[in-house]
Amino acid sequence: MSQRNLSRLARPSALRTRAGVLAAGLGVTMVAGTGAAFAATSGHAAPESSSASVVSSAAAVHHQAAAQVKAADTAQSKAAAAAKRAASWTDPVKKYTLSAKFGRGGSMWAHKHSGQDFAVPIGTAVHAAHTGTVVKAGPNGAGDGPAYGNAIVIKHKNGTYSQYAHLSKIDVRIGQPVTTGQKIALSGNTGNSSGPHLHFEIRTTPNYGSAVDPVPFLRSVGVKV
Repeated sequence: MSQRNLSRLARPSALRTRAGVLAAGLGVTMVAGTGAAFAATSGHAAPESSSASVVSSAAAVHHQAAAQVKAADTAQSKAAAAAKRAASWTDPVKKYTLSAKFGRGGSMWAHKHSGQDFAVPIGTAVHAAHTGTVVKAGPNGAGDGPAYGNAIVIKHKNGTYSQYAHLSKIDVRIGQPVTTGQKIALSGNTGNSSGPHLHFEIRTTPNYGSAVDPVPFLRSVGVKV
C-alpha cells in the first residue's frame, strides 16, 4: 500500500481517538458537576450553632422593629394629647367646691362679685384653663388692685382672658406661654379673702371690669363645672 493511502487511513483514526478523548473528558466533567450539585443539595445540615445564630439575629431584628413601632405609637399619642390640650379648656383647680358665684352682692366686694370662687385648701395646684400667654402676674392683683392679692391674667387666642387671684405662690412670668392644664400657681388666701380659695374670672380684656360669668363659659367649651 502506498504511503498516501496509509496517511488517509491514519487520519480518520486519529480524529476518532481525539473525539473519544473529548467525549470522555466531557463525561467526567458532567459526572463531576452532577456530583457537586448532589453534594450541594444533599450535603450535611448546617451546624447547630450557625442555625441558632440565625434564629437569634432574626429575633433581635423583630424585637427592634417592635420597639420602633411602639416608640412611634407613643410619640403619636403624646402629640395627639398635646394637640387636644391646646384645643381644649379645663378646670383651673381639681377637687373643689363652688362657693361665691359671679354677680353676687355683699360687703365683701365694692361692686358685685366679678368671678367664680373655687374653695380649695391653701397650696392647691392652680392650672391654666386654656393655652395662652401670661400678660399679668404679681402682687396687688397684678395691677388690678389689692383686693385680688397675688394674681395672674392669661390671654387666649380666642380673644378671651382668664384671671386667677388670691394666690399664695406664682410660678409663671409675664410673656410666658402656657398650655392647657399647666401648673401656674398655688392657691392661697391673699388680698380681700374670707378664707382659702381661688378666685377665677373670664374677661373680654385683661383688666378689671370686663368679666363675664365664667361657669356658663366653661360649660360652653366642654368643661363640667
